[in-house]
Amino acid sequence: MPALPEDIVDRLRALERRVQQIYTAANSRPPLNKFTNGTLQVFAPGGTSAILAVGQWTGQEYGLSLRRQTGQPVLDVWNGSGSATALQPFRMHDAYDHELISDDVGTGGLARPWLAMLPPQDTAPARWPQTNSASWTTVARSQNPLWQPKMRLLIATTASASTSGQVRVLVNGVQWGDAVNSGANLDRTDFTVPADTFATAFGTPVTVEIQAVVNSGTGSVYAQPMAMYGTQT
Repeated sequence: MPALPEDIVDRLRALERRVQQIYTAANSRPPLNKFTNGTLQVFAPGGTSAILAVGQWTGQEYGLSLRRQTGQPVLDVWNGSGSATALQPFRMHDAYDHELISDDVGTGGLARPWLAMLPPQDTAPARWPQTNSASWTTVARSQNPLWQPKMRLLIATTASASTSGQVRVLVNGVQWGDAVNSGANLDRTDFTVPADTFATAFGTPVTVEIQAVVNSGTGSVYAQPMAMYGTQT
């Protein structure tokens, strides 16, 4: 049967139904995106705070912000004065809202983390940290900010002729791993603080001590750190 032309009234009624369906759909679910005066905000389903915001808000601090559904920041580009010509500090955060990476807006470069480097070490054992005590004695100590959950520490050890002893490491006064006999390297990678306390200890100073003891003989036990750095889980 050949298609008959629709009556104009029927066509208008069909168009009205389609418009009503579009209007209902647009107003029955929460908006996921918002564009306002050139700014973009992206919302998580059902969320009330933007997880991504890009734009220029007069008098507000963010030029760009990327956040989790909980509202915790992942990445922020700041605009502290609300001016398009202001410097734009850069911040990245972990799941606990720790500031992992940030730039120095005063002069440029990296503000955080502070990446310490081990200075060149003396290669003559006679000048290494040492002890001739028969009791555990601290021969070297340092303090470092805690940025990574684990630490790798390599210590070269030796002892005088006819002398034997041991070397160990303390972290915040607690023995870190097993002691080694003099003459062997202490090479250990492990959590610097207990894993369940890292979130609260993040960024705080950690005291690392090298201790040595003479077990037999009248000479000395020597220990020299050769590598020390933080690492991931």
